[in-house]
Amino acid sequence: MRRALDKLAAGGLVIGADLDPSCLARGFVDRFWTMPRLGELSTEALVAYCRENGVGMIVPTRDGELPWFAERKAALAEAGVGVMVPGPEAVETCLDKLKFARELAAKGFPAIPAFETAEAAGGGRLAVKERFGAGSVGLALDVSRDEAKAAAARFSAPIFQPFVAGTEYSVDTFSTASGATKGAVARRRDKVVRGESQITTAVQAPALERLCAEAAEAIGLTGHAVWQVLEDSKGGLHIIECNCRVGGASSLSLAMGLDSFYWAFLEARGEDLARHPFHRSPVNLRQTRIPHDVIETDPGL
Repeated sequence: MRRALDKLAAGGLVIGADLDPSCLARGFVDRFWTMPRLGELSTEALVAYCRENGVGMIVPTRDGELPWFAERKAALAEAGVGVMVPGPEAVETCLDKLKFARELAAKGFPAIPAFETAEAAGGGRLAVKERFGAGSVGLALDVSRDEAKAAAARFSAPIFQPFVAGTEYSVDTFSTASGATKGAVARRRDKVVRGESQITTAVQAPALERLCAEAAEAIGLTGHAVWQVLEDSKGGLHIIECNCRVGGASSLSLAMGLDSFYWAFLEARGEDLARHPFHRSPVNLRQTRIPHDVIETDPGL
């Protein structure tokens, strides 16, 4: 975000916000707001905070807050505050994996079908996951019907899908306020830990990127999104899910030229993004995420 702000003539500040006043991100922002719970925060109070602190853009980063901001996106826009989140219907579609699979299939996209019972998913090997939200922590893969039923007890609202073997990719997309996809970057998920890519490599995959770009437009996304897609041994593509926010490893796609934050800031200021084309890196990059120690002077001294 800071790099994107530095590209603006007027610059800007990064303000972090969290319930926890000691959260790690506090040490990496210009200002910090120990904010109330969303259930205790009114739209009017948020607008007042934004006006008092000169906030022109909000970037939600947590699945649980996406519906809240989506519902208030129009009111915040009227107050001059942009929010990088799609509308309520698109957010609901992405957070509900059953609805997501059915809606994409109805629109002609190769989404892996999802069912509410193991019997409906067929007689082959299955995958079981939580219906709502994003992420794959705790999911069961390549299990029998009986194993799937046992695994379903771990979830509050399980869904069952046919298991598809293959290479897993993430595709980062950015859609303009009008719903047109401005750019897409596909990256191979080389090493995944707790659902997040620890090693990921950008790849040349125009068909894969085009598929996700068209799907993003079909379900009405705006802003940044992260798609998960499997490629089977025959080259067939199978859409798994879509997270309609920036992901943990999306920084690789930003480095590849998908300038999501900068474009979002420009849109919030009313600028035409047609004047700011997507320039993809001519070379593919690889990203490795590692813990990193930060040593600094004690700010209390």
